[in-house]
Amino acid sequence: MYSDILKRELQFDDSGHERLNVYRLAYRLAMEIFEMSKKFPKEEMYSLTDQVRRSSRSVCANIGEGYRKRLYPKSFVSKMIDVDGEATETAVHIRFAHDCGYISKEDYNYFKAEYLLIGKMINGMIQHPEKFTPGNPATATATATATSPEIKPKESK
Repeated sequence: MYSDILKRELQFDDSGHERLNVYRLAYRLAMEIFEMSKKFPKEEMYSLTDQVRRSSRSVCANIGEGYRKRLYPKSFVSKMIDVDGEATETAVHIRFAHDCGYISKEDYNYFKAEYLLIGKMINGMIQHPEKFTPGNPATATATATATSPEIKPKESK
């Protein structure tokens, strides 16, 4: 179903926000949504296609921005709340894509489950911002474990 870009492993830095599994998952999903949305009807170009692409990318961008604000727990939490909102918005757009007949039930269920997982991962970050504070010994462990169900690529069709 998806292009060559997702038939190979995406490369991420092992530092900063790119080392977060939640970021890696969100980025991969945004890329899959980009490829999937290429098949949406032309009349959706400036509505659903644009909205679902923007919100899925915003999840990633807000994770990156929030990660840079982790020195200030309230700012970090605020940005992670924005991430959760963007993830929910993306899931709503995916629902519209399914209900309009643009994606299969299988793809809808896949994206729904993955964005639910992102929400759970982000909620853990919201509940425990101290685990992501620079200089905190728990930071390395939190980055690796509090956000780390193994990310498995979606099988291509």
